[in-house]
Amino acid sequence: MSEMQNNSSGPRVFLACDLPDIVQRVFFDRFPTTANDKGRTLTSDELLQGVQGHDVLVLTATDRLDERIVAQLPDSVRVVCTYSIGMEHLAIEALKARGIAVLATPDVLSESCADVAMLLMLGAARRVIESSALVRTGEWRGWTPRQLLGVDVWGRRLGILGMGRIGRAIAKRARGFDMEIHYHNRSRLAPELEAGATYHDSLAQLAAHSDFLCVACPSNAGTRGLVNAEIIARLPANAIVCNIARGDIIDDAALVAALETGKVAAAGLDVFAGEPDIHPAYRTLPNVFGLPHIGSATEATRVAMGRLLCEGIDAFFGGKEPVNRVA
Repeated sequence: MSEMQNNSSGPRVFLACDLPDIVQRVFFDRFPTTANDKGRTLTSDELLQGVQGHDVLVLTATDRLDERIVAQLPDSVRVVCTYSIGMEHLAIEALKARGIAVLATPDVLSESCADVAMLLMLGAARRVIESSALVRTGEWRGWTPRQLLGVDVWGRRLGILGMGRIGRAIAKRARGFDMEIHYHNRSRLAPELEAGATYHDSLAQLAAHSDFLCVACPSNAGTRGLVNAEIIARLPANAIVCNIARGDIIDDAALVAALETGKVAAAGLDVFAGEPDIHPAYRTLPNVFGLPHIGSATEATRVAMGRLLCEGIDAFFGGKEPVNRVA
């Protein structure tokens, strides 16, 4: 592990995840910080060894902090920070039981993720994978009226599963394409947050009104496998399915079957169940526009995520309630 103590006072921070150098610097400049310098995800033994003597543990979605590991965290750890908005990798109740606060990075990645959601819809609808392959392989023989007919995005019905910060940012962009916004959420939003969107009290009802179905809800026990064969069957003809949230919300077998039969015209996926060991069909189906989990991958967003965690750490150890505390 590498250690930099440009600021020798304050809580001791262990960066278990392999953050970009520019983000590490945000922590190094504010706290006594030790960083993962292995260029990979740490094993549980390495994580436990590295966090010894530290007050704060920073990890991300690829670091599994289950009940067994939580039980072995040293007593010095008072805060766990996840460099993500999702928390499915954390044993939240076990952390609460030990009195360890949990901080995350809400809000600051919403806009960049919404940008990628629009990219997924456009890329899937306009057959970008097939189009790019024609150009790159030299097989393109020039324009023809029959070439790669896709699906319009403008003026279509967009169904958003999960109308939180990211879902609302997607809706804001989609209105620029004159899309008609529909959504399903655990509860209906206030009118000022709906901004004219149509609420559906069931996912099945939303699916029936979704020419594009965009998944933007958290992954948890209630949402895993939620977009299943029954929901997919309710989609209109030539629908597009997009996922900017977590891969396990979609039933892979059901989506692949619909893509193979043409029930679903295309899919735009930035996240996958079991990534990077994904369903093999996603690598070969021409109507899958796949990205390697890049939703928040801009330099500005990555830095903002680090700064938000640092502000939360400062607040916690300064006796204040962090705005980004989630548990």
